[in-house]
Amino acid sequence: MSNNLTKRDIVTKVYNKTNFSQKEIRETVQLTLDCIQEALTNGRNVELRNFGVFELQVRKARIGRNPNKPEKDVIIPKRAVIKFKAGKEMRAGLNEINLED
Repeated sequence: MSNNLTKRDIVTKVYNKTNFSQKEIRETVQLTLDCIQEALTNGRNVELRNFGVFELQVRKARIGRNPNKPEKDVIIPKRAVIKFKAGKEMRAGLNEINLED
């Protein structure tokens, strides 16, 4: 079994804590994710208080090397990437994780 949290897990958890149908919750979660995606693809940052910020960053074009053919340079084009910066409460929760396990 995977250790990842899936969209289905989120829907089930919300369903168990509310009186809404799973279909309504699934649609709400999907609409939320669609709004986040739309904002990011339109070049906007997404700030979710007490959770974090999804920031759009542009990486410059650069020259890389193929490890299988190091004599040949590969041009890596300029591209947009998403950076996540955790909010205050999330950072506090991350500091409480036992890293020894």
